[in-house]
Amino acid sequence: MVMRTNTTHTTNPINATDATNTQAGTTVVPGGAAVAENLRLDFAKSAPKVFRALVGFDAAAREGLDPALVELIQIRASHLNHCAYCLHMHTNDARKAGESEDRLHMVAVWREARHFFTPREQAALALTEAVTRVADAGVPDDVYARAAAHFDEQELAHVLALILTINTWNRVALSTAKVAGTDGRG
Repeated sequence: MVMRTNTTHTTNPINATDATNTQAGTTVVPGGAAVAENLRLDFAKSAPKVFRALVGFDAAAREGLDPALVELIQIRASHLNHCAYCLHMHTNDARKAGESEDRLHMVAVWREARHFFTPREQAALALTEAVTRVADAGVPDDVYARAAAHFDEQELAHVLALILTINTWNRVALSTAKVAGTDGRG
C-alpha cells in the first residue's frame, strides 16, 4: 500500500500568500515553493515500531553529549549523504540552540577552517566522515585514535551511536523522498 503523505518538489514556485490557490495535495514550504504529494510511503506510519526504535536509539545516543556537538555531527553526515531534509532540520536546530552562522557555514569545509572548531569537534567531524564513508576505506586508525584521545569510552560510544543514527535517518529521508522544509519544525 502506498501512503501519500511525504512530499517532493514541483518546478512551479509560488508566492506563500497564494497557498490557498494551490491544488489539493500540495504544500507550501519556506520560501514559497509549492510541493506536491509524494507517492512514497510514510515510514513512521508504515513501520511504527521500527520508527519508535530509531527515535529511542537517537535519544539514547545523544545522552551526555554537548548539544552543539550533536548538531555538528548531524550536519556533517547530512552534507556527506546529500540529505537536504536532515540538513535543513539540523541547521535550524543548531541556530535555535545558539550556533553561529559562521560555524554553520564552515562545517562542510571544516578542515580548511579548523580555527572555527575545537580539537574535540574536529576529532568528532573526522570520525563522522570516516564512519559515514566507511565503505571507502573503513575507519582509519589515526582518525579513531584522535577521537579516542578527546572522548572517554562512554562518550566515544555515544558519538559513534549518533553517527550511526544520523546516517540511518539520512537514508530513511532519502529513500522516502522527504523534502527539506517540510518537517514542521521551522
